[in-house]
Amino acid sequence: MLRVACGILLVLGAALVEAAAPAAAHLDFVVAIDPVARTLHAEGTLEVPPGPAARVRLDPRFVATAMLANDKSLQRAPDGDNAWLLPAAASPRRIAIRWQGTLDRLDPSIDHRDTLAANAPTSRPEGTFLPAGANWYPNVAGPLETWRITLSLPAGQRGLVPGRLLEEHDDAQGYRATFEFAHPGEGIDLMAGPYTITERTVNLGERNVRVRTYFTTGLEDLADGYLASTAEYLRLYDGWIGPYPYTGFSIVSSPTPTGFGMPTLTYLGADVLRLPFIRATSLGHEVLHNWWGNGVYPDYTRGNWSEGLTTFLADYHYKERESPAAARDMRLGWLRDFAAVPEGQDSTLVAFTARTHGTSQIVGYHKAAMTFLMLRDLIGRDAFDRGLREFWSAHRFTAASWDDLRAAFEHASSQDLGWFFSQWLTRTGAPRLRIENAERQEATGRWQVRVTLAQDGTPYRLRVPVAIETDRGTVTDFVELATSHATITLALDEPPRAVVLDPELRLFRRLGPEEVPPILRDVTINPATSAIVLPLDRAWAEAATALFAKLIEGTPRIVDADSNPAGTPLIVVGTPVDVERYRARRNLAAAPSIPSSGTARVWVERVDGTVFLFITARDPAALSALMRPLPHYGKQSWLTFEGAKPVERGVWPPIAPRWRFD
Repeated sequence: MLRVACGILLVLGAALVEAAAPAAAHLDFVVAIDPVARTLHAEGTLEVPPGPAARVRLDPRFVATAMLANDKSLQRAPDGDNAWLLPAAASPRRIAIRWQGTLDRLDPSIDHRDTLAANAPTSRPEGTFLPAGANWYPNVAGPLETWRITLSLPAGQRGLVPGRLLEEHDDAQGYRATFEFAHPGEGIDLMAGPYTITERTVNLGERNVRVRTYFTTGLEDLADGYLASTAEYLRLYDGWIGPYPYTGFSIVSSPTPTGFGMPTLTYLGADVLRLPFIRATSLGHEVLHNWWGNGVYPDYTRGNWSEGLTTFLADYHYKERESPAAARDMRLGWLRDFAAVPEGQDSTLVAFTARTHGTSQIVGYHKAAMTFLMLRDLIGRDAFDRGLREFWSAHRFTAASWDDLRAAFEHASSQDLGWFFSQWLTRTGAPRLRIENAERQEATGRWQVRVTLAQDGTPYRLRVPVAIETDRGTVTDFVELATSHATITLALDEPPRAVVLDPELRLFRRLGPEEVPPILRDVTINPATSAIVLPLDRAWAEAATALFAKLIEGTPRIVDADSNPAGTPLIVVGTPVDVERYRARRNLAAAPSIPSSGTARVWVERVDGTVFLFITARDPAALSALMRPLPHYGKQSWLTFEGAKPVERGVWPPIAPRWRFD
């Protein structure tokens, strides 16, 4: 959940000049919330910059009991919208406002997809969340916002909004805290709950940053670990990119499976926070968003670069620190995910604005991250890091586009990168590469290898790694491929045994079938997926239909057991005996060897061009138990479950394509 502001980068010769941020609306409110009654009462002022006539908007859940500009009531919008007409003015317009209303009841049972789509202000004693997009406070479309917000909550409740904590009082009469956000942002999110607050101070050179956890009962023992990890991430990125832009950072627990990043904080589901790997992965990602997304804002009209850059400098960087093999596995996962996207179903990278489904994440996060990897490989790590620092310095608290990123990296590397950004940002799909021919020849005790590469369709401009395997090791060189074909010749002291194309998977490309072990996502994101429910039983049908609703993007077509929709993905559900009988009728080979213990087994296999997803369960209850966990394992080839708990899982090994010499 990123907030945007507007700004512009001016490039004058070799200098990068930061433009002034536009004027922003300023809010100064006191907000009182009762989570038991689910009521909100608030009052304060809204100051709007000089400009044309505008509307002051408020969600219909709320009633404005005062809306005064210069002691005169604003006129209600005549179209029935819960809005008021603000006249044009050449000077700032100060509006006194008082409003109240009832919040929706928070539903802690919603899943992660529902959470992403939810945009209502909700509350109950377990937690309160008022997203900015819910229009829970009066605001004006267009101008950005700065704010000073005071929260008033009953005793036992604590809360926050993005910004610097100015003052805080907590006693038997209740909780009161004031936050200030001095940089233009797009909106205010409010969180509250029965939190225990734990705090430490992190020193970043001459600056101190207040780091806090707002954790509910059962999470308190995790606080020290989260504070320590946050301190490490702040020091890492402060030294790598530039000064941390805020005075604090908070980790806030949510009763629903949220995963949001806002300026100065991250709002994560309680169940997510308990996962042992979150501190080493997602936490750093959310901290980094305070540089990319909440420090430099994406210019969404020209694409969202921030998710890909954050994925590259956080998730992928942590894998690089772990080991080269771990980093390669992540690259394989990204390319394998893209291979699961049907031809023509992806979008251009420049068109990505936010994650809405699996394919958008594959493009906006994974393709973008690999684009930054290829850029770093092209210009070198030193120039890449200089570009990051220049980009950060020039665009803090302004909106920036892919063009601004390109300008920073061009300046840092002294290279023209227009062709690079054009081909990776404005084209859908990915290059298809192959070894068209390879020859070897011995002469006077040495060997010569001649390798020809080819690509289909409109050519990309690529620097393709090619590995020559010998008995004593591997020699790697690069083929500059800008047309449909290109050839290199290498001299070796040892006889070559095989040629391997891009063995370390450093190019974003569409993998060949042998490089793509099938995974669940091959089935779950394909709109052509069909399904067979083998037991002719109502309980099985209801359990399977409910599972499909959570697992599949779209609605799979239910077909009978004798159907053979060749070439399109097929889900087959039943008991282990049912599935074995089905496989026998279809003359399928023996099922892959996976552990047979547990109440359910799930696996994917590719047979003659058709990808099957087999789900065997002990009974309908065991099938229903997969509804919550299974959608989270799209990158796996097989899993076994005991109830809702995954017991074992894995990915079928890829087979690297080789041109072998006889």
